[in-house]
Amino acid sequence: MLRKAQIKDVKEIQKLLTYYANQGVMLSRSLSELYESVRDFYVFEESGKLIGACALHIMWEDLAEIRSVAVSEDFGRHGIGTRLVTACLDEARQLGLKKLFCLTYKPDFFARFGFVVVDKSELPHKVWRDCINCVKFPDCDEIAMILEC
Repeated sequence: MLRKAQIKDVKEIQKLLTYYANQGVMLSRSLSELYESVRDFYVFEESGKLIGACALHIMWEDLAEIRSVAVSEDFGRHGIGTRLVTACLDEARQLGLKKLFCLTYKPDFFARFGFVVVDKSELPHKVWRDCINCVKFPDCDEIAMILEC
């Protein structure tokens, strides 16, 4: 079941994100940050267990980020990530956002939605807001992608 996240989901979202952060493929998120941004998240639940999460984080009047896309390894390749990202894209369009971006190690996944690779320098709000605090900054190896809505 796909739904908007609730407060009760935050600790499970953090566990899921931390699993991938420990592999170096995603930024970790503190509980505080997740509670503050819980309204950004969609989650996917199976038999009462949270198995996927994805967030639409608004950065500016015309720019938002698709972030923290994570699906439990046991449920990979079942279309859950696609459903989560689609929910975020639908919400972005409803809000009237003009541009979405992501930083990813899976550009082929995001290309299916119409995202195209761009230079990270095209993302100034992102770089100075979140990336400056990343352990990989300034040598980030993620791929920046943009979707014009």
